[in-house]
Amino acid sequence: MFKGNKKLVAAAAGLSLTLVATACGNDGNNEENTGNNNDDANVNENAGDDNAANDGAMVGEGKEIELVYVEWDSEIASTHVVANVLESQGYDVTITPIDNAIMWQSVANGEADGMVAAWLPATHGDLFAEYEDDLVDLGVNLEGALVGLVVPEYMTIDSIADLDQYEDELGGTITGIEPGAGVVQAAEASVEDYGLDGFSVETSSSGAMATALGEAVGNEEPIVVTGWTPHWKFSAYDLKYLEDPEGSFGEAEVIQTMVRQGLEEDMPNAFRILDQFFWTTEDMESIMLEIQEGTDPEDAAADWVEANQDVVDGWLEGVE
Repeated sequence: MFKGNKKLVAAAAGLSLTLVATACGNDGNNEENTGNNNDDANVNENAGDDNAANDGAMVGEGKEIELVYVEWDSEIASTHVVANVLESQGYDVTITPIDNAIMWQSVANGEADGMVAAWLPATHGDLFAEYEDDLVDLGVNLEGALVGLVVPEYMTIDSIADLDQYEDELGGTITGIEPGAGVVQAAEASVEDYGLDGFSVETSSSGAMATALGEAVGNEEPIVVTGWTPHWKFSAYDLKYLEDPEGSFGEAEVIQTMVRQGLEEDMPNAFRILDQFFWTTEDMESIMLEIQEGTDPEDAAADWVEANQDVVDGWLEGVE
């Protein structure tokens, strides 16, 4: 059973209004940093990770590790899978859903150990630029991620450039997710890039966006949403990305793993697992859809790990 960090959640709640006002995380508020979980005592306790196997103990026994993630369906899936694998090696795992900016800040200042939720180069580009000198970038864990404007296949529109012809039909609304999210910023830029003066991006949450999309598809009504791949909605509904000739949403993205400085020295086996974590959009979407259909994320992650042990074995290579 994974735990949650109430302090980081409280910090996220306390800064939520600031995050909305400042788009995607230039808050610079470090008042929570005084509670750094990785002080000298913890470093000493975590040292010697690789020696655990010598006395027959699991490599992570007695070691605590915390992962943070933005509460998107994709990152719920990936973080629960990685947590399951770390827990299988004996680690006491805490996973904490948190706002974009605080996710990056907490890893950069060492309050959390890592994340597998960095969308680059565009979605989290500003945050990466702000914190990259204080992080260890372990590289790509998933390729082929996309962001853009998405509509149901039954709509005849194929390009953002033609959205102005559907203003009345769509009520001038692009249904977005959380304020300040990279895909929302790109959608707002597309309104300007394509001269869509009658449109605005309506922000809410990723869950509310998915609900609105499901209701529209169920009634075969027009809708345009901010979308990204991987996401379970592409398995559940017939959808398409609108072409983006102006490049408002940039090129295909990747998802990367970031950890705090010092993790390799403190917990080398955990570092190795995170460094070797890599999977496909199909892997992620299968878990996302199972969760959407009602399975608890922890159980869905366990199901996937059990069914894909050959993939997991690659992440565990060299762990001893």
